[in-house]
Amino acid sequence: MTGTETYETIRYTADVVVLTPGGDFLLIERDWPPYEGHWACAGGHVDPGETSRQAAARELAEETGVHVAAGDLRQIGVFDQPGRDPRGRYVTVAYLAVVPADTPIVAGDDARTARWWPLNDLPKQLAFDHAQILSAAVAAHVTPEQESTR
Repeated sequence: MTGTETYETIRYTADVVVLTPGGDFLLIERDWPPYEGHWACAGGHVDPGETSRQAAARELAEETGVHVAAGDLRQIGVFDQPGRDPRGRYVTVAYLAVVPADTPIVAGDDARTARWWPLNDLPKQLAFDHAQILSAAVAAHVTPEQESTR
């Protein structure tokens, strides 16, 4: 090391795209900055001792009241584009959960509200790079019916 190298602090997070078989997405309305009032996937920081998968399941339960076993979450990608979060460098691992259409939701933690959104009528302004994360989830999701035709 030459002494002139610099390192940035990287924060580790997990996000969850929650989808019903009918194609509705569960989003939360953020209750504080950044992006206060914008819609986002449930998610947050990975706590000490947690895997990103465990953090994703915990954050989903805290923010929406939806409980999914960590093992039932399917990884859809790592999102690490510099500038994706105005607070600094954040790297998130995104997961997909498919839940029944009648799954009840209750906003909690840092969610002002939570609601189901149809894919063809998503909010115009999503927080962070969550539009990209939702697109990746749609591309990665293969229904059992689609799988049987392959």
